[in-house]
Amino acid sequence: MIWVIIIGMAIVTIIPRVIPAFIVDFVHFPKWMNKWLQAIPYAALGALIFPGIMSVVPERPYIGLIAGVVAIVLAWFKVHVILVVLSAIGTVLLLTI
Repeated sequence: MIWVIIIGMAIVTIIPRVIPAFIVDFVHFPKWMNKWLQAIPYAALGALIFPGIMSVVPERPYIGLIAGVVAIVLAWFKVHVILVVLSAIGTVLLLTI
């Protein structure tokens, strides 16, 4: 019985992910909607990252903000992503010592 539930849950999860992949080539959105849809990944990324930045050191949230600013500045100058992450981690480490 558990296998039936697992397979059913897998099918229900796959359907909304697979169907858009097949129909996206046939649907043509207006230009304004395409621009809006292209902004969604940045909004989602911000919603995922910002709470983590604020909770790096719960009693001193400004440390996470400073590390976030360091990461943004380095990313703005197109520094390699590994160096951006390591710099943000290093900033948190230096400010918590």
